[in-house]
Amino acid sequence: MAAPIEFNLFAPYIKGAALIGDFSNWKDIPMQKGEDGYFRTQVELEDGDYQYKFRVQSKSWFFEPDQWVEVIDPYAVDIDNPTQNGVVRIKDGERIVDTYVWQHDDKPLPADRELVIYELHVGDFSGGEDDPYARGKYKHVVEKLDYLCELGINAIELMPVKEYPGDHSWGYNPRHFFATESSYGPTEGLKRLIDECHARGIRVIMDGIYNHSEAESPLTQIDHDYWYHHAPRDPDNNWGPEFNYELYDEKLETYPARRFIGDNIRFWIQEYHTDGIRFDAARQIANYDFMHWIVQEAKKTASMKPFYTVAEHIPETTSITNADGPMDGCWHDSFYHCVLEHICGDTFDLERLKDVIDCKRQGFMGTVNVVNYLTNHDHNHLMVELGDREIFDAEAFKRIKLGVAILMTAIGVPLVWMGEEFGEYKPKTPDSAKIDWKLLGNDLNRVLFEYYKGMIALRKQNHALYTENIDFFHENPEAKVLAYTRWNDEGSRIVVITNFSENFLGGYHVSNFPAAGKWHEWTGDYDVESGEDGLMLDIGGYEAKVFVWQQ
Repeated sequence: MAAPIEFNLFAPYIKGAALIGDFSNWKDIPMQKGEDGYFRTQVELEDGDYQYKFRVQSKSWFFEPDQWVEVIDPYAVDIDNPTQNGVVRIKDGERIVDTYVWQHDDKPLPADRELVIYELHVGDFSGGEDDPYARGKYKHVVEKLDYLCELGINAIELMPVKEYPGDHSWGYNPRHFFATESSYGPTEGLKRLIDECHARGIRVIMDGIYNHSEAESPLTQIDHDYWYHHAPRDPDNNWGPEFNYELYDEKLETYPARRFIGDNIRFWIQEYHTDGIRFDAARQIANYDFMHWIVQEAKKTASMKPFYTVAEHIPETTSITNADGPMDGCWHDSFYHCVLEHICGDTFDLERLKDVIDCKRQGFMGTVNVVNYLTNHDHNHLMVELGDREIFDAEAFKRIKLGVAILMTAIGVPLVWMGEEFGEYKPKTPDSAKIDWKLLGNDLNRVLFEYYKGMIALRKQNHALYTENIDFFHENPEAKVLAYTRWNDEGSRIVVITNFSENFLGGYHVSNFPAAGKWHEWTGDYDVESGEDGLMLDIGGYEAKVFVWQQ
């Protein structure tokens, strides 16, 4: 039985709009404009899938005045890629996205301070391992979840999955904000991926692009300057039309761009059960008032479940996360640069090292305020950086382990970029660059994976690493040795000793050791006794020792 289905379009200052679709043989169905700025019409539709678009008299400055143009519904939840039409699905007389039934909403998920995040690109992470050009899909990520569980991560950060032009992109050019990228599979595929993550205690953080859109995104075609700035504010950092979060419509008492993005974020949390957002290009958004509001909307929509908000603000700033800041955390790019330069032997600066290991020295308040990483999608893998300095093979793997020890024991939330855990070596590229899973068959690569696995396990098991407690108790600039301890009030304690020189230090005396007694060296799996005068140990060049207090 057919039911009346409403189609509406918010476009308060254009003169006319019509609905077209396969249900009308693509002939105009007039839409009536209300005082609230919406054009509306109803169509009697049976259950099923239908393709449709709007025809509008555009107010965008790059068209002729009031020129009629065809646009996809800005709120379309699915796009038919071959025809570039919106898709509406009707079931039992109602609009739906799909018929997926969630199975694991009741599973407990880790708190923000407990997170170990794994960033991945759906298209390049998996799928067709023997074909470097095959596009990975949501279902292929599901097939790798047991691998990620073995690694030990408890959060996945998906690079953008909103519909973009073509079949390959990093996703930072979203065209359709309510639709998922069709080349990755159907909407049910993304829901199943998130549901299966939740079943395993893994949170899913979405990479959100709210600074800009792709040039032919529907709102740009309808009335560009109602939603966007007329021209780039910073031409050197422009990736598409920039949302204008300052523009206020006094007549309708609304901020148009905020309204659209607010609707979008609420939709993704409600429909896809997401657990956090990374806000891309937060420095370019440059509007804390908007960011405060949108984070509050997101957390209110997420209700009682944990929801982590992270800003990509390069360079990082404490203002975005501290008491009056809008975000929970921000990407800690100074950590990346400092640790990279030190494990590559480019420099040695104890004060810089201490600043990035203890973000409080930079003015941050605590653990969830920074996301630390040795690399991410914006940077080369460490193996590439080391190779560029002619550091290869066992020496390169050894230095990466030093970085991992710091990553997993520093104050902050650690993030791993896909493939780094087993020594992926491909240079950064916006083109397709599927990670090479065959590397896990090599001894050095597998040992590195096991090292990551072990350090992630320590991170999750030893709650001293969830605190803001840290003390740099031993510093030796001449030997390039730095040691620090982390602890909590319940008696957990670890000690990290790092050697940033090429020299093997035999019988090295670590003074001021936090406590005399029995310690377990985590990475080598052996016990030592420290005395009142400290600890004597052997430590290799570019090596870290990690000791856990045995109570």
